[in-house]
Amino acid sequence: MLKRYKGNPILKPILKNSWEARMVFNTAAIYLDNKVHLVYRARGLDGGVSRCGYASSSDGFNFDERLDYPIFSPDPDNDYECLGVEDPRLTKIEDRIYMLYTAYGFVPGISRKVASIQLGMTSISVDDFLNHQWNWGERIYPLERVNNKDAFLFPEKINGKFVLYHRISPNIWVSYSDNLEEWKSAEIVMKPEFDWEYYKIGAGGPPHKTEKGWLLVYHSVDSEFNYQLAMAMADLNDPTKIIWRHPKPVLFPETDYEKFGEVPNVTFTCGSVVIDGTLFVYYGGADTVIGIATAEIEDILREVG
Repeated sequence: MLKRYKGNPILKPILKNSWEARMVFNTAAIYLDNKVHLVYRARGLDGGVSRCGYASSSDGFNFDERLDYPIFSPDPDNDYECLGVEDPRLTKIEDRIYMLYTAYGFVPGISRKVASIQLGMTSISVDDFLNHQWNWGERIYPLERVNNKDAFLFPEKINGKFVLYHRISPNIWVSYSDNLEEWKSAEIVMKPEFDWEYYKIGAGGPPHKTEKGWLLVYHSVDSEFNYQLAMAMADLNDPTKIIWRHPKPVLFPETDYEKFGEVPNVTFTCGSVVIDGTLFVYYGGADTVIGIATAEIEDILREVG
């Protein structure tokens, strides 16, 4: 269903920038002020530490602006994320942009170093984001010390609550909050169902509201450790209710830039946008580069029936 852009990959590592010299992948995407803005994960020459870079495009394909410095980095003095900030997702709610990410660090306060991953969240005003004033707000950790990742916020409240999708392996879960700080519930939304979802599934970027439901692009991992992309639809008024799942992957690692790299056989998304009825899915290929695949919303809705 998704068609690769012929110009892929659109972003590659830049050797002269030590912080992104090895890998650029797993990018958030948001459409603001008639531009696509990417906040992508990057790794460089200092081991496994991940930071976030920035690029933008007026047409969604050609990224003519790319900053040569990271716009968001781990706090080296914070045990929770001192080893990296990974796989960002961006959601605009009113006048702020909220970024969910995977905080990679250590469990604090115990007698030995134990690595941990958990959800991290911060935010920035829309004006600051557009003006490249990277005044990120407080870093908080929803569902603190739960081994968790692949999280995003829905772009609007549902039934008066903020909605968070996240992944406690192997399933996708949903939680709700009144204030974006306290998350008091967790319920499984989707479990692996098909053979190509055998090992685990995880949410991609924030969903898109359509006349038939919330369109979700997610990833799955099969028994051969191929990471592929898939689509599903959640009920407009009940995020716990999945009303449609496409029976086959919509993007499978087939090209060289998806099959060969730091982690082979990976297509992995953290964000997509809709421009004039076209869905642009931005994805990491083999954890090394970034590509685009597109589909028409009308075509997807016909599949939903």
